Amino acid sequence: MVDTDALLADLASTVGSEHVLTDPDLVAPYAIDWGRRWGGPALAVVRPATTAEVAAVLARCLQDRIPVIPQGGNTGLVAGGVPAEVPGPLGSPIIISTRRLTRLDPIDEVSGQVTVGAGVTLGDLHRYAAAAGWEYGVDLAARDSATVGGTVATNAGGIRVIAHGMTRQQVVGIEAVLADGGIVEHLAGLPKDNTGYDLAGLLTGSEGTLGVITAVRLRLSRPHAASSVALIGIDTYDEALRLLRDAPRPGAIVLAAEVTDRVGVELAMEMSGLPWPLEERHPLTLLLEIADGGGGEGFDESVLDGYDVTLAINAADRARLWTYRELQGEVYTAYAAAHGADPAHKLDISIPLRHLAECADLLRERMATYAGVLAFGVFGHLGDGNIHVEIAGPAADDEDVDMLVLGTVSTYGGSISAEHGVGRAKSHHLHLTRTPTEIAAMQAIKAALDPEGIMNPGVLLPLESRRD
Repeated sequence: MVDTDALLADLASTVGSEHVLTDPDLVAPYAIDWGRRWGGPALAVVRPATTAEVAAVLARCLQDRIPVIPQGGNTGLVAGGVPAEVPGPLGSPIIISTRRLTRLDPIDEVSGQVTVGAGVTLGDLHRYAAAAGWEYGVDLAARDSATVGGTVATNAGGIRVIAHGMTRQQVVGIEAVLADGGIVEHLAGLPKDNTGYDLAGLLTGSEGTLGVITAVRLRLSRPHAASSVALIGIDTYDEALRLLRDAPRPGAIVLAAEVTDRVGVELAMEMSGLPWPLEERHPLTLLLEIADGGGGEGFDESVLDGYDVTLAINAADRARLWTYRELQGEVYTAYAAAHGADPAHKLDISIPLRHLAECADLLRERMATYAGVLAFGVFGHLGDGNIHVEIAGPAADDEDVDMLVLGTVSTYGGSISAEHGVGRAKSHHLHLTRTPTEIAAMQAIKAALDPEGIMNPGVLLPLESRRD
């Protein structure tokens, strides 16, 4: 029997009593996800400020086999950083918030690298790097809330994947605390280091199931030339893919290729007060951003001739065109709330580009006949096949509508998670994307590093054998 009072007293002596939150009103924001769809009870929220404190907290939790949930900015959408609605066999968890791990080392100007604490927000990292003449390649709409540690734990993608790759491509070193309190520290950032298993690569994307990431060493790049943004009205995804291939001039660097459907643009208009951005209302809009010096020369005018296009060549206009896209993560949630519905279903999926148009059209057809759907939309990252499906109307616990999407994706050889992770929400659907042998290998790694199963139980790998 766990002596909860003794546990909390020990944690308070480690991190300070003001950083062990037990008041339900203070715990609540940490215990429910950003989309307001997932959450559950927690014993406490613990906010360590150093790697040593994280190690002490984990060692103490292991002593009583208390489950631990690492959490960054809590901007996830798959319940990867919040408790389950019903506690698992180990009981209610401790949430370890990494927000106080705000280490920001001087930028190494020779290697173009920087070591950053897990609690630093993506936005703060961007500003820190920019002030020194560098940039960090991962960017997403939640940049001022999402933490670096969270984006590494989920191997986040975002809007610059087409130019820089996923988060894993930026990570050159890592520091983390394992389930027993042991500290893994490998932050040299050597380009060539063939001394065994790539622990940084393993922990990136592990979703807090193997340990708590406390710091990372990241690859930076020099900023691209000033950019131009074109917003283009189109009818089909195949048309969008052709423009992605043909509209940039040879040698032009494409920084982003984003597609948004008409429903999403109209909802963004309602939220922002902005007008329709083109002359006509099209089924889809394609946003292309090209590093070309900022004068629009990166676009082939002969290819865009005849299209409904808005071109932005200054910062204010670029930001305005991006607004329609960056509001997509919020507008369906707002729409559902305004119509008295449960929080919107938000599904992050990846489809082979050759099947993107066919799959998206089939999803739209199936959603049109699904009972209770008030609004359905698709937006996302065209260049890498990652689209986000938003569904307002069905009950929050309606897994059938989720399965309709995930099952459709699976038939096209896609992934049930492109960049948000698997979390708790999709763990029992993992077999749709991974083979039994792959899942068994992941389970073996989990058992080796976390034999008591205290690290984020039920996330990524299911606690039960349910298959839908």
